[in-house]
Amino acid sequence: MPKSQRAKELAAKQKAAARAEKLRKKNSDDPSDWGRLRQMTHVFKLTAKEDKAFVPLALAGFLVPIVVGVILLAVLGDWSWLLIGLASGFLLFMLVFTWRARRANFRRYSGQPGASELAFRELPKKGWNVSLAITGNRYQDMLHRVIGPPGIVLVGEGQAGRVREMLESEAKKHQSIRQGLTVTTVVVGDAANQVPVAKLARYLKKLPKTLQAAELTEVKSRVQALDAARPRIPIPRGPMPSMKGARAAMRGR
Repeated sequence: MPKSQRAKELAAKQKAAARAEKLRKKNSDDPSDWGRLRQMTHVFKLTAKEDKAFVPLALAGFLVPIVVGVILLAVLGDWSWLLIGLASGFLLFMLVFTWRARRANFRRYSGQPGASELAFRELPKKGWNVSLAITGNRYQDMLHRVIGPPGIVLVGEGQAGRVREMLESEAKKHQSIRQGLTVTTVVVGDAANQVPVAKLARYLKKLPKTLQAAELTEVKSRVQALDAARPRIPIPRGPMPSMKGARAAMRGR
């Protein structure tokens, strides 16, 4: 077969594969396959359904600066005020969108097993390492481990009494891997001495720094032995995959 013919067939196959992939993404229910605009639209609808004040606040944030810009244009005759109003309106709309979408997402998943994953996604990727569901029980109580500048933080989800027992046991195991290692325990929840899931990332980032960047690698390597000695438990996901579009919206992108 001539090279030109093979090249044409290869190009045709590539075009057919590209069309098939485009069609698959178009009909997909997985937000990771969607474009940015579709993700944003999906998050907008979810937020509006969850938060009745969202749409009025978003519209107000968008329209008020524009109205002010129009008034200043009429009074001063300077078109730049209208442009400033449009830019400010879009910026305020995105700020309201980010704020209310984040609030609605945490409220939607609060109390569900694995909800802390939402908070962990707000931690910086550099210098932080998260291990989900390092241990758990049949009641779906579970512990997550965060390794970062504060040392090791064990985060528990579930019934407070059972979770605290699990945290005490795991804290002793983790403290034994390195002398002087700081191990902090946290119970996620809305009761006293608990941290709400929506405030968890902020709480973790405000903990005193006890590890230098060079020490993080050493600590991560030492905890691998603990993980190897026990089976992993499945992580309840529920509707979590739809959060990719929400994360994009919350970043304002």
